[in-house]
Amino acid sequence: MGYKGMAVRDFIFDSQQGKMDLKGFYSGLSRELTRLNKELNIFVSPPGIGGAESGKKGKLAGLPVSVKDCICVKGMQSAAGSRILEGYVPPFDAASVARLRDEGAVVIGKTNQDEFGFGTFSTNSGFKVPKNPHDTSRSAGGSSGGAAALTAALGYPHIALAESTGGSISCPASFCGVVGLTPTYGLVSRYGLIDYTNSVDKIGAIGKCVEDAVLLLSAIAGHDPKDSTCIDAPAKDYTKHLKQDLKGTRIGVPKEYFKDIDESVSKQVWNAIKRMESQGAVYEETSLPMTKHAISTYYIIACAESSTNLAKFCGMRYGASEPISGNFNEYFSSVRSKYFGKEAKRRVLLGTYARMAGYRDQYYLRAMKARTLIISDFKKAFKRFDVLAAPTMPAVAPKFSEISRMSPVENYMMDILTVAPNLAGIPMVSVPCGTAHNMPVGLHIMADHLQEEKAISAASAVEGME
Repeated sequence: MGYKGMAVRDFIFDSQQGKMDLKGFYSGLSRELTRLNKELNIFVSPPGIGGAESGKKGKLAGLPVSVKDCICVKGMQSAAGSRILEGYVPPFDAASVARLRDEGAVVIGKTNQDEFGFGTFSTNSGFKVPKNPHDTSRSAGGSSGGAAALTAALGYPHIALAESTGGSISCPASFCGVVGLTPTYGLVSRYGLIDYTNSVDKIGAIGKCVEDAVLLLSAIAGHDPKDSTCIDAPAKDYTKHLKQDLKGTRIGVPKEYFKDIDESVSKQVWNAIKRMESQGAVYEETSLPMTKHAISTYYIIACAESSTNLAKFCGMRYGASEPISGNFNEYFSSVRSKYFGKEAKRRVLLGTYARMAGYRDQYYLRAMKARTLIISDFKKAFKRFDVLAAPTMPAVAPKFSEISRMSPVENYMMDILTVAPNLAGIPMVSVPCGTAHNMPVGLHIMADHLQEEKAISAASAVEGME
C-alpha cells in the first residue's frame, strides 16, 4: 500500500484500528528520510526510527514525529545545532517528547537548526545547512529550518516538534509553505529544552496543514510541575476549533507590519485578508507603535539571556572538551573558541556587554521596560480585535548567495515582523496564503494570550479558501 499523500488523521485512525502495515510503512519512510536528508540536509545526524513497535495506541498512534535538535530525546544526540554539544546523548526525554510518546507517536530523528537557535536562515548550523525543498538554492528559514523543510518535502504522514524564540517556527513555515503554530509562552513545558532565551522560548508545531499542527499542540500542551514557567492550565483538544465560521471575526491589520516589505508579499497577504472579509470577517487597520523598537529590544534581551545560558558549556561537564591546560579562564576560552560558531560568539559578546556593571541599566533594563510597552501594544489591540493579521516575513526565502552578502544587522532585521509577538508571548499561526517570485508566502495570524482557539479558527478558515 502507498502511504504518500495520506492525511495524518487518516493514518492515525487506521493505525488505531490495526489496519496499518506499520513495518512496511516505516521501512518505506526510512528510505525516504535518507533520500531527503542527502538532498536537503534536514537532520543533524542520520535519521533513525525508534520505538515503532509501541506506536499502536494513543491519540497519535504510530505517527512519525521529528524533533528539533534543541529538544532532548532519550538515546538520540541532541546538540542544538552546535559542535560544542556534538555527541551529547540525553538520558531522558523532554516533557513534550514524553507526552508525544505517551500518545503513541514515533520519533524519527533530530532536525537541523541554527546553532542554539541563533539565526533566521539556518545558515549558522554547526553542521550542514538545510535547503528549501521549493528551491534548493534558497534558505529553509530558521532556526527550525530542518523541521519546516522536512514537513514540506516529506510525502508521508508526519508532524514536526519545533521551537521558537524570535520567530523560529513562523519564519521557516512561511519560507517552506507549511503551517507553523507557536503557542502562548508557558502553555507547553520547556523541560528538556536546551535554552536560548528562557523568558521567550516556546515549543510548538509545524505541519502540512493547520489540523496537523493543532493535533500535535493538543498532545503537548498542559501543566508540568518540572517547569516553573509552565502555566497551570488544563490540557485542551484544540481540534474542536478547526474550520469555524469567520462571520463577525474582528481582524486588526497593523500598518507598521507592511512597511519596507516586498510588494508581492504584501499583495498576497492583502488578498488573503480580503478573502477573509468575503467570508464574513471585518478588518480594520490599526497601529502597534512600539514595533519600531522590537528588534533592538529583542536582541538585547535575547543576547543577554543566551550569554548566561551558554556559560555552562565550559568543556568540563558535558559536550566538547580538550586536554586541560592553563588556568580555568584559558581552558574555558580555548574550548569555546574552538567549538562555538561565529554567531554564537557574537551573541555571547553582545549579551555579556549588555549585562556588565555600568551598562545593565542602560541596555538590559531599558529593553525589559520596552518589552512591557510592546506587550501593552498588543493588549490594547486585542481589546478591539479577535486576531491580528500581517505578513509572516518581509520577503520570500532568500538565496544563499544573497544571505552571504548580508551584514549581521541586515540578518537581524529579517525578524522585524516576528520578534514583537514572540516577546509578548502571544500565540501565532503562520499559514500559507499564496506565492510570490515562485516561492511561498505566509500570513501571520496572532491572538491574545491563551486564545489559541481564535488564531487556529482564523488560520483554518484561510487554509480552506486556498
